[in-house]
Amino acid sequence: MPPILTRFRQIWGSGITEMLLHLSTWLEVETYLTHSQGIILPIGSTEQHGPTGLIGTDAICAEGLAHGVGEATQALVSPTINVGMALHHTAFPGSMSLRPSTLILVIRDYITSLAKAGFTKFFFINGHGGNMATLKAAFAETYAVLSDLNLPNADRVQCRLANWFMCGSVYRLARELYGDQEGSHATPSEVALTQYLYPNAIKQAPLSSEVASGHPIYGAIDFRRHYPDGRMGSNPALATPEHGKQFYEAAVKELSHQYLEFLAKE
Repeated sequence: MPPILTRFRQIWGSGITEMLLHLSTWLEVETYLTHSQGIILPIGSTEQHGPTGLIGTDAICAEGLAHGVGEATQALVSPTINVGMALHHTAFPGSMSLRPSTLILVIRDYITSLAKAGFTKFFFINGHGGNMATLKAAFAETYAVLSDLNLPNADRVQCRLANWFMCGSVYRLARELYGDQEGSHATPSEVALTQYLYPNAIKQAPLSSEVASGHPIYGAIDFRRHYPDGRMGSNPALATPEHGKQFYEAAVKELSHQYLEFLAKE
């Protein structure tokens, strides 16, 4: 059984709710804060991922890995931020996006709310490259806002961006399995991870042997004109659930190490 489903079964079957914020009580969170001020926040996107990739791929990957890291490190995990900055994908049906300015406010408000409760270490596990610039800007704005609020722990708040797809172990595995056919969007690595996490949602569709790559990203219409089926140099037909398990285990191990290292640093 995929780990995300196993985890949910454990939670609902045994009453274990302390690891997921939305399945915890405020009393449990208050107790958690007595021994840790760290929290993991999964963030992804809701956007097209080619003819065979799930629209929720980036959020699914971030959430599944965040739950795995949370379990491995005994960290609290926040609800997933499912919609990110994906304006360039919105010419494809089903894609959703926040504007960068909106996402900055969302991140700022998330962190501010949790910082008021006593959290100081915010570890964002990100599944979407388009979020990276906006998240870094959001962190900078949040530090300034928290300082203006004169919170007791404002100077101790730290945010870390961890992009699972940029883990060294993940990159090496993708190169080993797929070579140049990994591409940069609707990749076999991320599709494989969703297949492992949600095996009942595996999709099949014909894929052209010719796939576009190398075009700069501008607006949504221009993006679809240059990448008509949504892929960017990738061949997701190579993905398998077995590969997804390998990516899951490699990423959880590396991200867990990063999280614990982040907690330990002043």
